[in-house]
Amino acid sequence: QVQLVESGGGLVQAGGSLRVSCVISGGTFSSYSPGWFRQAPGKEREFVAAFTWIDSTDYKDSMKGRFTISRDNAKNTVYLQMNNLKPEDTAVYSCAVRVSGGPISTASSYQYWGQGTQVTVSS
Repeated sequence: QVQLVESGGGLVQAGGSLRVSCVISGGTFSSYSPGWFRQAPGKEREFVAAFTWIDSTDYKDSMKGRFTISRDNAKNTVYLQMNNLKPEDTAVYSCAVRVSGGPISTASSYQYWGQGTQVTVSS
């Protein structure tokens, strides 16, 4: 059974930075395509970033240049570094894992999910 546990969320001022982490246990971490999604109150879940099957990265256009996804296979951990944060980045950030095909930016392509971590950006 694959389990995902996020950490690192919190309160940060606009313009600040935050790094959230996701430890993935169960299965073979190096074979997964992990990604990050976020959901703000009253809004739909939104794709943020993910690793492709060939271990390159993909981002939602509005996050390019501010957010960076990375992974440490030795620690079974995927990270999301967020810089120059804005109040509109406030959301619950969740990591997820694809173990089979499907569009990288579509939530239904991901089979396993973490519980999420709250990121709040104050103005």
